[in-house]
Amino acid sequence: MRLIATLLFAALLVFGIWSFVDSETFLLGPMPDGYSWWWPEYTSTFGGDIDFLFTFISWLILVFFVGTMGALIMFVFKYSKKREGKAVFSHGNHKLEMIWTGIPAALLLIIAFMQMTTWADIKFAGATAGKQLFAEVFASQFDWRFRYPGIDGRFGTADDIESVYEFVVPVDEDIVFNLRSHDVLHSFFVPVLRLKQDAVPGMTIPVWFNSMEEGTFDLICAELCGWGHYKMAGRITVVSRAEFDQWIVDKTAEKYSNGQENQ
Repeated sequence: MRLIATLLFAALLVFGIWSFVDSETFLLGPMPDGYSWWWPEYTSTFGGDIDFLFTFISWLILVFFVGTMGALIMFVFKYSKKREGKAVFSHGNHKLEMIWTGIPAALLLIIAFMQMTTWADIKFAGATAGKQLFAEVFASQFDWRFRYPGIDGRFGTADDIESVYEFVVPVDEDIVFNLRSHDVLHSFFVPVLRLKQDAVPGMTIPVWFNSMEEGTFDLICAELCGWGHYKMAGRITVVSRAEFDQWIVDKTAEKYSNGQENQ
């Protein structure tokens, strides 16, 4: 019986690793274009730093997962046999407790120090200091709305340009935008940019990125926000500066062709 239990735990370990490494086999075919069980190729300037941290932590978790499962299998095999006699009471081992508390604490500190610079460059207030505001992004149940300054270069005036579901930006430029929510918690998540930021009601949160490649990329809400959460998707379209300028011209013409007069 103990041999069967040991083999079951061992099979679980092998299956878990195999299903992750060879995911296409378990899907009975390749993933659709642009999708995978792992991260897609990054396009933002800070994507490499995010991937390094993510990969480091993943390998660290894998080591502890294999070690923990291995110890579990060993204990199942070693202690499954019925023993005669009275059980021995043990209060514990202070030395072992210090070791298994100290090692995780040290690893967490290492990870904390490793990510400080990256986190500061992406998330801290200084990351957007002195950079021109490019757009305003509004999240609401269940859509994304984007506002650009018009000819006067100011937000909140009659000539503002607005877009729904599509965020058009120029390539190789720092894009700074203010993120707001009109109702509940949402989360602005673009996998290829390695960018994820919660939109919190009542808060204006500055966010930035710089895409090194042109293309159209998925924008999703990564926070359960209501019954229509599943359909709260948009796209980020990265184009050349010339194409972006022309897009603004076209959107401006479209705005005033709907009967609105320039003010």
